[in-house]
Amino acid sequence: MNSTRSKTTRKTPRFDSLEQEVFLNLWRTFDRLRAHEDELFQEFGLTSQQYNVLRLLRAAQPDMLQTLTLAERLVSRAPDITRMLDKLEDRGLIVRDRPPENRRIVQIGITEAGIILLDQIAEPLQQCHSEQLGHMSATELRHLIQLLRAAREPHETESSSWH
Repeated sequence: MNSTRSKTTRKTPRFDSLEQEVFLNLWRTFDRLRAHEDELFQEFGLTSQQYNVLRLLRAAQPDMLQTLTLAERLVSRAPDITRMLDKLEDRGLIVRDRPPENRRIVQIGITEAGIILLDQIAEPLQQCHSEQLGHMSATELRHLIQLLRAAREPHETESSSWH
């Protein structure tokens, strides 16, 4: 007996929803762009999180930032910020200070060595960003920034919001 298979081509959707498709596209895009940047940071013995810490500390100068404030301003969450700060301090890139009036508070500042490292990274990082997104027009980039902010807005607290 010859059995013939039904050749009905029922195409199953690749995504459960439009939101899922957008989310997975964001995730894939981030993965591709991050890989390029991670290579660069590795040349300088940093992670992207550590670079972000140094960038935020330089922007705060001459002030220092409290650990919790610094953690809130990071681009992505750092589950073990203390260990990350330990590594940066061991390299002489940051300093920590505990004010005598409240020893529970830890203030973080960038050192001259940290500033020098950021200056060394600046040009190669600009080139990296150009390679990542330079194929898009300024108008497209501004529109993308608006869309990403709109997607992120309901999920951020006021203290974690950044521009």
